[in-house]
Amino acid sequence: MDDREIMSQISELITTEHDLRGQLARGELTSEQERERLRSAEEALDQCWDLLRQRRAKREFGESPEGAAVRSVSEVEGYQQ
Repeated sequence: MDDREIMSQISELITTEHDLRGQLARGELTSEQERERLRSAEEALDQCWDLLRQRRAKREFGESPEGAAVRSVSEVEGYQQ
């Protein structure tokens, strides 16, 4: 996946987050359904941002960005900002 594809995926996930919140506001989802689906979207979003950061860092230091890999949710979620 190249940077453009990652950014496209990020955009889709952000749209999904907004859609889920709208569905909850309209009563189309229960809070529990929204929480589960939002958690899943947020985790995927964090993985995409992490992959994009890895690719940019590799490029900055003269390495191939293709060496970047998606990390597990537990690894990405464990980072401190």
